[in-house]
Amino acid sequence: MADAAAERTVVVIEDDAHIADLVDLYLREAGFRVLLAADGGRGLELIAQHRPALAVLDVGLPDIDGFEVCRRIRATSALPVMFLTARDGEIDRVLGLELGADDYVVKPFSPREVVARVKAILRRGQPATSADPSVLRIGDDFDVDTVRREVRRRNEPVALATREFDLLAHLARNQGVALSRLQLIDAVWGADFSGDDRTVDVHVRQLRKKLGDDIPLATVWGIGYRLG
Repeated sequence: MADAAAERTVVVIEDDAHIADLVDLYLREAGFRVLLAADGGRGLELIAQHRPALAVLDVGLPDIDGFEVCRRIRATSALPVMFLTARDGEIDRVLGLELGADDYVVKPFSPREVVARVKAILRRGQPATSADPSVLRIGDDFDVDTVRREVRRRNEPVALATREFDLLAHLARNQGVALSRLQLIDAVWGADFSGDDRTVDVHVRQLRKKLGDDIPLATVWGIGYRLG
């Protein structure tokens, strides 16, 4: 189990010193321990050394771009990742989410909003309460452990990003129920979500890629295909 320091540690990978210092200041005021890296390589080193609770990541970095950094994180870890970048195109947003990012915030930004989003991501990553069943069974092949936050297919682990896990767990709790995009956003992203509802489509597609097209889950309205 991660120690208390790791649970409050955020790695910020940002080459603009002014922005890095601003994010550092507000996160520290909110009680977080912040580790700064000015390039992707150093950021990956800090993540490996300190096992933080979350990474805040720019896309335009001087060595390895942020998308590749996220890809490398996802190859070995379900560490929550928030992109904080000037890249505001739809293609960039979709790519960031498809790589497994948990949030995508565009510059210029409100430092207080960044802190709020960090807190929201970490709240969603906390273990389920005892009122929830600890292991949700999906069909004959899948087990979703809401306490360990692990997914297994025929006893083999399946690596999911934080938001992908939260979405899967919610769908698993509502098997046989038809859910709209807005219902999923409210349950998984929270009422303060301000992005495009097509974000749901991206995450559902990622789940289908990782789990298979035939996984029996809730029906999702308006996406053009069924999970179940």
